[in-house]
Amino acid sequence: MQELIRNTLPQNVPLNQAIVQELEAGNWAGFLSAQQVERLCLDFTLTPVQLAIHLLPIAACYSHTGVSHFNVGAVAIGKNSDFYFGANQEFANVEIQQTIHAEQSAISHAWLRGESQIAHVVVNYTPCGHCRQFMNELQGAEELQIHLPHRLNSPLYYYLPDSFGPKDLDITAHLLAKEEHHLIADHSDELINQGILAANQSHCPYSESPHGIAMLFKNGEMITGRYAENAAFNPSLPALQTALNFAYLNNKRLTDIQRIVMVEKPLKLSHKSMTEQLLRALNLPVLEYVKL
Repeated sequence: MQELIRNTLPQNVPLNQAIVQELEAGNWAGFLSAQQVERLCLDFTLTPVQLAIHLLPIAACYSHTGVSHFNVGAVAIGKNSDFYFGANQEFANVEIQQTIHAEQSAISHAWLRGESQIAHVVVNYTPCGHCRQFMNELQGAEELQIHLPHRLNSPLYYYLPDSFGPKDLDITAHLLAKEEHHLIADHSDELINQGILAANQSHCPYSESPHGIAMLFKNGEMITGRYAENAAFNPSLPALQTALNFAYLNNKRLTDIQRIVMVEKPLKLSHKSMTEQLLRALNLPVLEYVKL
């Protein structure tokens, strides 16, 4: 990842050198804090959106595109100006519906880092309909601004007029809002507890079937993923995808994963079989499944 990022932008440019230094300080995770963003903007006389557009080729470095070979980068800017990178993640030998789009990647990355509202989404290609619908699920979607290199400052409704979303179904809990499913993490196995906590923060107001993923790495680190449901159903993002995406964007090696736990309360639907299928395709550890 380090060399790919270094080679993406010319390193004889001071701005690019400064960006590489900031990313290196964070172990090459696709994230810049508001303080780092402010420092770069002040040093190089940029607005945050201008900086985010400059970063899009670097965000695209985190893509895995074994199907399309077409890399898309995105940056989600939080309400306090933190930058969360995103990139499209594809998985060969499984259904194409398992794909993570770049905008979904950046937003779920922000969600797992504790972000509560996205102010701007910056992306290097026009959002597809799938992503427009996914963004419409967000808390504060009516205020969200979309920026492309050739078109800045467009509200989401410019791309999704006459939209259908949570409000049409009388749903008041939106994606990134704090949610609670009253699941108790009291297991003797801490990895299972982490899966329960992840499931407890799922966004699933339509199926009421939360699930979470917890991964254990060789160094003892645990990464979790949560289910992000959508009013249009198809743009929903399962917990395994959000966990894998987080691992990719934080420069983790999937080969270092030792255990994977899925905790699910399958009231109306289950993601167990598609989760197992993707794990087999990626040659990852056998799923440990806990039904609540």
